[in-house]
Amino acid sequence: MPLPPGTTADSPVFVISVAAELAGMHAQTLRSYDRLGLVSPGRAAGGGRRYSARDIALLREVQRLSQGEGVNLAGVKRIIELVELVEELQNTVAELTERLAAAEVAAEQAAAVVHASYRRDLVPITRRTALEVWRPRRES
Repeated sequence: MPLPPGTTADSPVFVISVAAELAGMHAQTLRSYDRLGLVSPGRAAGGGRRYSARDIALLREVQRLSQGEGVNLAGVKRIIELVELVEELQNTVAELTERLAAAEVAAEQAAAVVHASYRRDLVPITRRTALEVWRPRRES
């Protein structure tokens, strides 16, 4: 769906009647979903609901799950919560993966600096492994 210029998928721009038409639902259904916490639209200064493109996609998903898959609204709400949690966790994993990669690069660079500081004029020697035991002399 094309968005108005200067808006994003999260910009609350659609009034309830337009959102209902775009989602293929009745406006009263959107109000019910808002009360149940399934879709929480933004609010205009006067208190009216304003739906974003993401809200409309979510409304369509609620409709697909409830009507197409036979999931009750409590189940739909739980599915939405779990999907949001998975997305949040995926973002966290991606962030931590980036941080880990940066830490590995930093560790490799630090190790390279340490190795570069080694003296090259030292010569390794082979050690003998003989063991000598000291015993005091006995006086006769």
